[in-house]
Amino acid sequence: MGIKNFMGKRAKPEKSTSEQISVSDYMTRNLIVFSPKQSVLEVMDLLIKHNISGGPVVNESQELVGIISEGDCIKQISESRYYNQPMENINVEEHMIKNVETINGDMNIFDAAEKFLTSKRRRFPIIEEGKLIGQISQKDILKAALQLKGHSW
Repeated sequence: MGIKNFMGKRAKPEKSTSEQISVSDYMTRNLIVFSPKQSVLEVMDLLIKHNISGGPVVNESQELVGIISEGDCIKQISESRYYNQPMENINVEEHMIKNVETINGDMNIFDAAEKFLTSKRRRFPIIEEGKLIGQISQKDILKAALQLKGHSW
């Protein structure tokens, strides 16, 4: 009688640590959010005060309606100067990005990293049941990579 199978029983491969790390493990939940009716000057003040480069814009129901960034504010400064208009009455809704791409909190952190590379975005909001629950940034991806120290990807 010959040997039929010398490899033995095959075990299912275990998931690597990197496959188990999701966006929700590293996303920021305590966000600085902005209102569509808020003034751009107030947004600029909050961006500087909290040392952030932008943030989500939500309505009264905490539904995401846009994103405002430093770049959007700088654009407004330039336009105000060009047209010699004061900025006090300029609202966020006039200058925010309205078509916002979001990602799922269950997405693998390194798939999210790839999405950052292909989209050229600095942050992605995370929506659950229509409400903003968090945000993942490029810095959050770096934190995840440092925790793994490149050993298990």
